[in-house]
Amino acid sequence: MAGAPVPLRTDTPLPLVPLSWLLGRWEGAGVLGHPARGADTRFGQVVEFSHDGRDFLSYTSTTWALDESGATTEPLDVETGYWRPQPVDLQAPAPAEGPRPVELEVLLAHPTGVVEVLVGRATGPRIDLTTDVVARTTTAHEYTAATRVYGLVEGDLLWALDVALGGHPVRSYASARLKRVA
Repeated sequence: MAGAPVPLRTDTPLPLVPLSWLLGRWEGAGVLGHPARGADTRFGQVVEFSHDGRDFLSYTSTTWALDESGATTEPLDVETGYWRPQPVDLQAPAPAEGPRPVELEVLLAHPTGVVEVLVGRATGPRIDLTTDVVARTTTAHEYTAATRVYGLVEGDLLWALDVALGGHPVRSYASARLKRVA
């Protein structure tokens, strides 16, 4: 995820500038596979990051299953939430190389009855998140932990999700490559 400069925007609130490369609509495809779900499933995805002038990003993700020809077969999941960068301690020593990391709090809600809080950091074009809290309704599936990695690679948004689901330990669950849509 090193190489080309990260396209940052300065027309956002200052705390959002390090995350401004995420802003906009991203579309693409990925693969979903986990022992609790059975066979691997190809999926399509749309992700949108936006802001309303305050110090957080609004986030939505919609996924749907794809058949061998790439046609949509059924909806899979929707996530909605907020990405909250935390204030940077400008008194702390700057790293010897690369950008100063930004601590993040991410709040996500799923229509399946799961709400999660993830914490982590953004360092330039890479974001690493880990579950802090998972809350479930009584009818939600067993989902207890996750890690997420997002990165800007060759201008595309790549991400990977590992989850603890259905009594299994944390393991690979889904990944995708998304292109920015103008």
